[in-house]
Amino acid sequence: MQAWFYFGYYLQVHRYSPKEIKTTQDPVTVIICAKNEAENLRSFLPLILEQEYPKFQVVVVNDGSKDATPEILAAFEKKYTHLYVTNIEHTHPYPHAKKLAQTIGIKAAAYDQLLFTDADCRPASPHWIEKMQAHFLPRREIILGYGAYERRKGITNKFIRTDTAWIAQQYLSFTIRHKPFMGVGRNLAYRRSLFFNNKGFANQLHLQSGDDDLFVNQTSNSTNTAVEFHPDSFTYSEPMLTFNNWLRQKRRHLTAGTNYHWKHKLTIATEVISREYFYVSIIVLLSFWKLPGYLILLLLFRWIMHLWIFKLTMRKLGEKGIWLFSIIYDLFMPVISGYLMLKSGMKKNKKFNW
Repeated sequence: MQAWFYFGYYLQVHRYSPKEIKTTQDPVTVIICAKNEAENLRSFLPLILEQEYPKFQVVVVNDGSKDATPEILAAFEKKYTHLYVTNIEHTHPYPHAKKLAQTIGIKAAAYDQLLFTDADCRPASPHWIEKMQAHFLPRREIILGYGAYERRKGITNKFIRTDTAWIAQQYLSFTIRHKPFMGVGRNLAYRRSLFFNNKGFANQLHLQSGDDDLFVNQTSNSTNTAVEFHPDSFTYSEPMLTFNNWLRQKRRHLTAGTNYHWKHKLTIATEVISREYFYVSIIVLLSFWKLPGYLILLLLFRWIMHLWIFKLTMRKLGEKGIWLFSIIYDLFMPVISGYLMLKSGMKKNKKFNW
């Protein structure tokens, strides 16, 4: 079962090359939602506003920021005529998640081709918009990019970057095989018309998260979704500093995943369970000293397969320093995911936040 996932899907990231891309450069609206992101906007917004692309608009939605965000955006508006800022007052009477800001940004967009990222993200190059929009062919409505995290010291950083690359390997490879199921809001594009034709986030307003992966899950199909992972198309974000903060973020994402289409939930669950079943079976059989030689060979084959294919994926995604660590991730992530799902089922978080 595991070999089927690795060779049937994950290897596709290494093998992939786009068959068809657009030669024209149609107008694009970049949408960024910001909440108390003054320093990140000061550092990263110019990198987006100064992209080498003939015609584009940048919409920033200031969601009730209480820091210097309004002043920074006002200064940028004077300098860049293609920047449009809209505000949600911090005294807004109703609690809301990021989806409200996202919807307001989409309504404010001047163009049909929308490109999304976060305020704490920086594009890898001045050609980010160019690379991402090149797949907007007439039948293409969703483009999935790679949103990486900056490399820093420590085990937590290794775990976060390994998890990010692993998830990207999954959603990119499944999309290449015409079975898209998610994307990440740090680097995602879709058409404005797709959003309104599907009534926006109407089906997920009860959820805190899901403005990216769940929307893609509900609107993507075998023909309308493409991938882009040229190095110039990446975005980079600062990772969580503590493991507990990352666990809280991971828990929100896993909760959104419970609302995926049943066939996608079944596929993901099959991969995770088969991986954990493999390791548990090895441990149980070895404890009874049953066929130790064959079991060790089987374990070595599993690790060689994993390391080989994940190494190829890392090269495509420009990741370094997590190759051998991915074995530790492979062992423990199913356990962590199970724990977080159990915790989510026992305790509902009703607080609306980002």
